[in-house]
Amino acid sequence: MKNIVITNNPMVRDGVSDCYVEYVDTDYIGVLKIVRDRIHLGHRLVTHPLAGSVKPGETPYRTVLISKDKGALDEGALLMIEKSIETCMKFSAERVYSEKIDKDFQLIDFSLVFGK
Repeated sequence: MKNIVITNNPMVRDGVSDCYVEYVDTDYIGVLKIVRDRIHLGHRLVTHPLAGSVKPGETPYRTVLISKDKGALDEGALLMIEKSIETCMKFSAERVYSEKIDKDFQLIDFSLVFGK
């Protein structure tokens, strides 16, 4: 197990078994803030926090991979996650989607990280 998966996506929670998956019951920005807190503890970003072309305000799901091991504070990763949170706040909007569209957003998020 090389990476930690931080996600609010039920499809990732239920569909990934080769990594440690930390499922969090929060919104998109909440996932990014948890990742930021882990970077402060010395974890490194493995995937970009804003991967993909779906705007943060359009999807409720976000999955980010961080390193399992810890080291010195990665200031570049910290700057990236802080800018990502800032960007996300600009697009933030609560939306309600049909079950089918919700599942589609879960699949998009899953595919961006795991390519399946």
